[in-house]
Amino acid sequence: MNKKVFVVIVTYNGARWIDKNITSLLASSYPVHIIAVDNNSADDSALLLEKYPVDLIKAPENLGFGKANNIGMKRALAQGADYVFLLNQDAWVFEDTVSGLVSKMEADPLIGLLSPLHYSADGITLDGNFAVYYNRKSSEKGTIAFVPFVNAAAWMLSRQCIERTGLFEPLFGHYGEDRNYCGRVRYHNFVIGIDASSKIVHDRVIRRNFGKDIIQSRYKILSTLLDINLSTTAAHILALREVIGLPKYFSRHYGTSKAVSLFFKLFSYYLSCVIKAGAIATARKKAKGNG
Repeated sequence: MNKKVFVVIVTYNGARWIDKNITSLLASSYPVHIIAVDNNSADDSALLLEKYPVDLIKAPENLGFGKANNIGMKRALAQGADYVFLLNQDAWVFEDTVSGLVSKMEADPLIGLLSPLHYSADGITLDGNFAVYYNRKSSEKGTIAFVPFVNAAAWMLSRQCIERTGLFEPLFGHYGEDRNYCGRVRYHNFVIGIDASSKIVHDRVIRRNFGKDIIQSRYKILSTLLDINLSTTAAHILALREVIGLPKYFSRHYGTSKAVSLFFKLFSYYLSCVIKAGAIATARKKAKGNG
């Protein structure tokens, strides 16, 4: 295979992972070009990246996940990337991870987005949240499970998929942009897969946090409103159901008082989205085009 693969890594105060992340990519059996976008880290992330053969882009502020990845993806495409591999700063690959993903995508051009299995830090057990996405597979073909969504810790994207789907929607901050992007990938007639013969380690500890759940719930509603697989009316109906359903779900974790508080926060957020209907309509129209 002689396809050009660019890896895009967004870093933010991730110094403790940099060496493991980059050295794993440099040891890949498939050659890669590495682009790192540092979101104005307060630690030594950028300094550590400068030790390696990495195309380092220093953002003047924390742009968040999607906007920073957009910068790296644009540069990768401009430099002739056939595939762009989005990899979290707290993840690392194995020697055959990249080659395995590329070979599977070359064999089936309909696969626009392919993820490896995500293992926890022990390298033995599947990441808890990832296991949920993997178990939602709709069908399988060989080692590939086809899913409606997989989180963006390790996405291999084909150039054709990016050119047709576009970049991450800038209306999102740090959460929700991956869910929105997966919906757009499906809308543009690509499929999303998880390759069970490829793997990464995702070194994270999942802890429930009410503040984080508020943010993610808001972006879940925004993602629904922007879902171009739904009509505008259907998207609003589903978003309103989520305004009610998400607090009901979280009541089992936080109790009634916080669930009620979440309901009012989400209802207020939904109304703010209605006020910004023009921006949402513009984003939906753009997403239906060529990005």
